[in-house]
Amino acid sequence: MSDLRQRLAISEDQIQQINHFLTDPHSEVINDVLRIVEKHGGPEEINRKANAARQLPNLMARLQESGSPYVADLEWLTAQRDGGAFVTMDGFRRDVLGAAAATTSFDEAYAVTLEISALQFFPWVIAQAKQAIERRQVMPGRFIRVRTMAEQVADHGDTLAVAAAMQIVGASYVETLDTKGTDGSNIHLGGPATITGYFGGVGQPNRHALKWVDEFLGYYTEYGIRQVLNINPGTVFLGYVLHKLGIDIEFKISVFMGNDNPYSALWTLLGAKLFAREDGTTSLIGFNWSNSVNNETIEKAATVRHALGFDDVVRFEHHITETYKSIVIQPYDRTDELVLLADHVGNISAKHEGGKPGVDSTREHPSDILDYFMPKADIEANGLMPAMRQNYLDKHDALNITAVELTKKGLTFIAAKNLHH
Repeated sequence: MSDLRQRLAISEDQIQQINHFLTDPHSEVINDVLRIVEKHGGPEEINRKANAARQLPNLMARLQESGSPYVADLEWLTAQRDGGAFVTMDGFRRDVLGAAAATTSFDEAYAVTLEISALQFFPWVIAQAKQAIERRQVMPGRFIRVRTMAEQVADHGDTLAVAAAMQIVGASYVETLDTKGTDGSNIHLGGPATITGYFGGVGQPNRHALKWVDEFLGYYTEYGIRQVLNINPGTVFLGYVLHKLGIDIEFKISVFMGNDNPYSALWTLLGAKLFAREDGTTSLIGFNWSNSVNNETIEKAATVRHALGFDDVVRFEHHITETYKSIVIQPYDRTDELVLLADHVGNISAKHEGGKPGVDSTREHPSDILDYFMPKADIEANGLMPAMRQNYLDKHDALNITAVELTKKGLTFIAAKNLHH
């Protein structure tokens, strides 16, 4: 086997060929990207604009200037945080374990990030916070958004309000850009009648990958949005390139990319390693596993991640619950498997995309992945907003059940750091 293994080594000559292509002034595919970066002012100016845009006082000032009704909600959220209204980690552990909490040792090295998806509308995070205060629940440490960017920007400053809320509570968040496969980028695909056409990949054909770069840099500089969802091998590569050029963007890879075995993870991480900065960082801050993966796959992929020096850089994002309709066979609940994994594989997030199946199935309107793509006007016209908000709060409950189960085993989790720690 040792002889076979040596055949896998990549020669210096092959590395030089790659470098030659990347730095060749005649490499048009690279030139196309550089033109967009220069259009936005170059890496240093791009970062400067983004850093200024994401400052909380600037976000609040823009909301106030526009007369957004969300200003009062954000002031309320800040007051609740500063007043200690949310349960502390110690308090949460006492609620779960009773007196045993004082003698239980918790190892923070393997803390699981509590993640919820999808926070479609800013008012939902306020409803979530009120419920968390009332029920002594924890708020997520990570939020995923899938709402159309153009729609949310025009909705009373929804984009600004969510950005501000994430800073107030101390959580990371991810936006989903409009340049994606469902935006009509593939002119040959439509609705369910052509659904199998998407099996060839979530489309960002031809120049749409470059449009994605342009859109990303636009929202990065205008709103300070650092992390976005990534769904296509081309835009994954471009995300690596932007970071290598010195732009401090980040991305996570969607479940739709289909990372479902240790070798797909190896390929993804090899790309990140090739384009990592000298300090070892990469723009790939996480990727969703396919719903089909088992614990063995995640464990083996963790050895790859460790070998490449990405233990603390690249998060494994694992679906624990899913929307009740339109994505997986139900019941789907991976909580027990997570608990078995969480004492020896670090930097995992537990993603809650649906409520507990036993709850979700009883709702008049169970959670549905297709709801993510419904315009707000249609949601309101059909009277679905209360039902969809309840779906979101059911996900929040599921997330807290996961927190309870981890705590029972002496395991730890990452919640909104400014609220509970």
